[in-house]
Amino acid sequence: MTRHAWIDISVPLRSGMLHWPGDPPVEIRRIADLARGDACTVSALSLPAHIGTHLDAPLHYLAGGCGIDEMPPETTLGAARVLEIKDRAGIRADELRKHAIRRGERILFRTRNTAGSWWRKPFDPGFVALTRDAAAHLAERQVRCVGIDALSIGSPTDEGAEVHRLLLEAGVWILEGLDLSKAPAGRYELICLPLRIVDADGAPARALLRRRWLHQGAENCHRSSGSRTERGPGSFSQARAAESPRRYASQKAVDRARIAR
Repeated sequence: MTRHAWIDISVPLRSGMLHWPGDPPVEIRRIADLARGDACTVSALSLPAHIGTHLDAPLHYLAGGCGIDEMPPETTLGAARVLEIKDRAGIRADELRKHAIRRGERILFRTRNTAGSWWRKPFDPGFVALTRDAAAHLAERQVRCVGIDALSIGSPTDEGAEVHRLLLEAGVWILEGLDLSKAPAGRYELICLPLRIVDADGAPARALLRRRWLHQGAENCHRSSGSRTERGPGSFSQARAAESPRRYASQKAVDRARIAR
């Protein structure tokens, strides 16, 4: 991975791909084709809203909730953190507390689902999902959005439905169906927007990550707490040094010469 490369964490959409049990299958068919002598190529799409990489709107589980077209764009644009989940059975609050999740963060969970390439296999009801206590913890922390490398943030049980409601009632938007195979744990920039479908309970999305190559000292000094950014002593000089060591060293020499005068 090059220093500024974007990583596509979206699952490709194709006919017959994995879908949630009970949802209609994906069908992508050509209704016009240059290969058949038509003037152009045109495709028709038939697919559920919650397919592949997609976002859940509050309307998905909350009566009277807003649709996907009302999602603020900044919800899924900006700094994000990928967390490596060690527990192979579920994402639990005890493990999340170790990561000191802060208000307003965008959190993406990388689990054993990614190693198993979930999108290429038949539906597995035992996928790693968020537990009830973990959902309550994230709601309490007031994160901006959460994402997971599975077709759903919640398991196909009553607990899965409660997980959705806990998050959505707290204003946490849900990003599902991620491929994090090329995105190890760390800090990233996230670009992700759903299709703007009016009054929809969800919509497919394209999601990209780019690693944030901050100097460690600068990264530790720039911590967001709500709308307030905290900067520690020397954070500006550390950041400058990380961006251009040679130029910074030269500037320091000039500064010393001025002081000597």
